[in-house]
Parts: sequence; structure tokens; C-alpha cells
Amino acid sequence: MSLRIAVAAPFQQNGRKRMRESEFVVALSLDRDWFSPDQAKRLVDIASGQRLLSHDGDKLVAEFDPAEVEIPDEFQPDESLLQEQSTFEKVLDKIVAHGTTKQTAVAEVNELQRSAALSVEAAAVVYARRKGIDVSSEAEEALSDLKT
Repeated sequence: MSLRIAVAAPFQQNGRKRMRESEFVVALSLDRDWFSPDQAKRLVDIASGQRLLSHDGDKLVAEFDPAEVEIPDEFQPDESLLQEQSTFEKVLDKIVAHGTTKQTAVAEVNELQRSAALSVEAAAVVYARRKGIDVSSEAEEALSDLKT
């Protein structure tokens, strides 16, 4: 959720849903002093990968309504936002959010991986789908990773 807050802040500050990437970087690095310019650019890449941002020419477009995001007064994003989660970690987070303990999920995904001779990402996707959890975008990522 803090990624969404960090991404929403520059859009709220400028009162719009699209802005030049350079404005976005300045808002995060100079105006708010949350990140260095390089880190702010990294945040753009991560937010784009998470489908929070898209590119339209030289503009960034918020793929959600930034006005609906509450930014706490004392909010300070953690640098861990700049570490993109792997496909496996994203799927695991969804499995845990649906009530399976992390330890159980990892053990069962590992067993599925071993028994079915799958990649860990593919095993996690299969496991989540068996539990009725929507991991469509993560499944696409896992497939894309296999093709590269």
C-alpha cells in the first residue's frame, strides 16, 4: 500500500492524473525529499511493473485515482519500495493474504514444484489457483519470465 501512496503523492500535489516523468521525479526527490532522482526513476519502473503507472508518450498516467489515496501527514516511504518483488513473492503474498500461513504455503509450493517438476513461480501460481486465488497477472509474468 505504501507504493500506491508514494505514487499518488506527486499526482495529488499537481492535481491531475497525468504528468511528465521529470515532474514526477522532481516531486518525489526535490519537493518531498523522499528519494534521490535515480531512486524516483526506479520507483517509476516498479510502479509501472505493478500497473500503477503507464506511459503515454513523455507522460506518466496514474492507473488509479490518486485523489482517493490518503497520504498520512507523517508518511515517509521506506526504501524497500525500491526492491521489486519477484513473481513468487507476489503470489506468496496473495496466498498468505487469503489465510494460509507463509510457512505452510512455502512448504506446499516447494513440494508441488518438486513433484511436478515446475519452476517455483509456476508451482506458486498452480497452488494459488487450486485455492481459488486470482493470480492472473502473476501467471502472465511467470510465463513471460520463462520465455526470456
